[in-house]
Amino acid sequence: MAGKARACRARVVAVRRLTPRVLEADLRMEEPPELDFAAGQWVSVPFGPKTVRAYSIASPPTRPRVLTLCADVSPGGLGSRWFAGLAPGAAVGFTGPLGGFVLARADARRPLFVAEEIGIVPVRSILAWLDETGFGRPARLVAWARDPGGLVYDAECRSLARRHPAFVYHAVVASADGPWREAAGGLAEVVGRVASDVGGLVAYVAGGEATIHAVRDLLVAKGLERKSVKWEKFW
Repeated sequence: MAGKARACRARVVAVRRLTPRVLEADLRMEEPPELDFAAGQWVSVPFGPKTVRAYSIASPPTRPRVLTLCADVSPGGLGSRWFAGLAPGAAVGFTGPLGGFVLARADARRPLFVAEEIGIVPVRSILAWLDETGFGRPARLVAWARDPGGLVYDAECRSLARRHPAFVYHAVVASADGPWREAAGGLAEVVGRVASDVGGLVAYVAGGEATIHAVRDLLVAKGLERKSVKWEKFW
C-alpha cells in the first residue's frame, strides 16, 4: 500500500529522449530519501498557486530512491516546455504519490491494459513491477499509436512477452498494414477482438477521454461491470 501524498524534493540525474516526442527523466529523491508509491501512480508538479501538471511514474515501486517520469512534450504547453528543459542537476519539487490507477496484488482477476500513446507510462510502471515480483495471473496489453514512433516502450513490452508466457502484447499502429491496423472502430474495435471473454477480467485504460469512454462502453456492453474498468485520463 502506498504512503500518503506529501511535498517532496528531488534532483534530476538523467534525461533521455525515447522518441522524437517523448522524454524520460530520472529524479533522485532528496526529501524524503525514498518515495513510497504504488505502481501506476503519479506526481503533481506546481507551476503557480493554481497551476499544476501531473506526471505518471514510469518506474516500479521497487526502486523508490530514483523515480523515472515520462512525458510527451510535443503539445508545447507549460508542462511540455518545463519537462523539455530538464537537465541533470536541476531541482524539482512535487507532491505525491497520487492516483488510484493501481493493480492490487490480491486481485485474482486477469488484467487487460489498454494504452493510447503516452498513456503507456503508468502501465509500464505496473508491468515493470510485475516483471520484478511475478505476474501470478495472465495479463494482456493493447498499446495504440498513430505511427510506430508513438509506441513508447514497444521493445521493452516485446521482451516482456517473450520472457513471460502469461503476458501477451498487442501493438496497434493506425498507419500500418496488418491485422491490427486501426479499423472503423479504432482502438475499441481491437480491444473487442482481444477481449472476447470478459469473465474474470479487470481493465486498465489510459489515454484520451474519447478512447476511455469507447473502450469502457464496449467492455460494459460485453458484460463487464462498469466498476471493473479503471482509467487514467491524459487529455
